[in-house]
Amino acid sequence: MKIPDNLSPLLQQLLTEYQPLAREGKVASYIPALAQVDPDQAGVAFATLDGSVFKAGAAEQLFSLQSVSKIFGLVMAMNRLGDELWQRVNMEPSGQPFNSIVQLEWEHGIPRNPVINAGAILVADVLVSHYSASKTAFLTFLRSLCRCETIYADNKVYLSELEHGNRNAALAYLMKSFGNIESEVPQVLEHYFHQCATAINCEQLATSLLFLANRGVQPGSGIQVCSRRDAHRVNAILSTSGMYDQSGEFAFKVGLPAKSGVGGCIVAIVPQVGVIAAWSPPLNRFGNSVVAMQLISKLAEELGLSIF
Repeated sequence: MKIPDNLSPLLQQLLTEYQPLAREGKVASYIPALAQVDPDQAGVAFATLDGSVFKAGAAEQLFSLQSVSKIFGLVMAMNRLGDELWQRVNMEPSGQPFNSIVQLEWEHGIPRNPVINAGAILVADVLVSHYSASKTAFLTFLRSLCRCETIYADNKVYLSELEHGNRNAALAYLMKSFGNIESEVPQVLEHYFHQCATAINCEQLATSLLFLANRGVQPGSGIQVCSRRDAHRVNAILSTSGMYDQSGEFAFKVGLPAKSGVGGCIVAIVPQVGVIAAWSPPLNRFGNSVVAMQLISKLAEELGLSIF
């Protein structure tokens, strides 16, 4: 696949074209700290395996990682538990809202996949159980991937999530009642909210996930972040479940493994090419960024990026 030598003008063109769509969405309000984010900001970055980073707009503006953090937690848990992890969480699309309690009750405390909230809380339990300081371990992992030692968790967002995370607490306690949470629930929730509150920008995020486009190897450093098989598995889960209840539509229209977060970010993996990270806070009714979704969709169409 041939990528133009300079993608930045195209990224700026698409950002200019689609940024007005932000008025069709709403900034996440159920976490009060997110409701205060300026809805008019937007940025995009495309990091490629050869070390290039093309960007436009507010690509260096920090935002809350939120559910995109589930990718990093999942990779850490897979590295620690191996196939044992899949005895505690499935890998199927949910067909229910990302924070559904009903489905978890039906399925006896086994989350449908690791990128809905229940599955990510289960992954957080694995990390709390296997690291003496799981929050630090998560940040250290992310910093190494970004090659940036200043990555941190935004304390204001973290405390806001702790105060308003009652539904996530309900999911955790329900799984605990089925014996599928090993650590104490408050510890698990503290880790989960802390990783979701991580502050990052488009350029850092696109760079950090290049190993998923490169069969588990982080280009530049040559470090094997995860096995080739696990990189395949993570991309498969992102393809089927990473975009909440729009995962099927995104696969149909865009054809790339992707993950969204209610902080307004969408990250898309382009195997053997690179990673796209786009951010704009206003969300559609599914919890996906209106602008980022349209921008990535058009970019994939323009460049012929679909894996299908």
